Amino acid sequence: MTSQTRRPVTLIAATIAIVLLIAGAFGLWYLFFRPAGPAAVGSTAAPLPSVAAGASAGPRTGGIGGTWKVDTSIGSFSDFSDSFVGYRIQEELAGIGGNEVVGRTPAVSGSMTVAGTQVTDATIEADLTGLTTDDSNRDRQLARQGIQTGQFPTATFKLTSPIELGSIPADGRSVDVKAKGQFTLHGQTRDVEVPMKATLSGDSVVLTGSLPIVLADYGIDKPNSFKVLSIADSGTMELQIYFTKS
Repeated sequence: MTSQTRRPVTLIAATIAIVLLIAGAFGLWYLFFRPAGPAAVGSTAAPLPSVAAGASAGPRTGGIGGTWKVDTSIGSFSDFSDSFVGYRIQEELAGIGGNEVVGRTPAVSGSMTVAGTQVTDATIEADLTGLTTDDSNRDRQLARQGIQTGQFPTATFKLTSPIELGSIPADGRSVDVKAKGQFTLHGQTRDVEVPMKATLSGDSVVLTGSLPIVLADYGIDKPNSFKVLSIADSGTMELQIYFTKS
């Protein structure tokens, strides 16, 4: 083999070695140094809105009875101290290994009606086109794969049975409830029961909860790409919603 023949071969080998080195370095960063994703809803208490000095605890007028609307002015999406709906699911990446994907959208709307100690009506709608993870390429893929936000841009929950609170919770205290209703995702509607925690803080209420989701139940095909080897058959829907009495 002449020196001229060896030169291209050596160049190709060096290029391959550099690519492998970069891939290996990325894998180490991804596994050990990449910032951890947001904690699961319910693993810590939801941030409570601050009550202005001198303000009385609880809703300003008329107790808790009446209509409460989703308040997107509370908190910030940068630290997830706001209202959001999202998902978490396991994926397997080529050359890297397992990873838990967490996606959330702050584009949430809806309302609930309280009479006495019961929540008699509630509807929550999330704009899934606003779902954000730690990978913008993955987010763009969701428009045409998986939950296909380009075709099915919203998810909704509609309460079908009253929620009994038992008593009016003291300010800053939480009550555990179960919300029975219909959940619509990917154009498919299912009867569900979502365990939730309701906390009264000043003139606001925050609801947190999560629901296991089996992809096949909602006609969702697993997304695929050259770097994703597999995705779990099920994941979790999460929500953290702040309401203010209107």
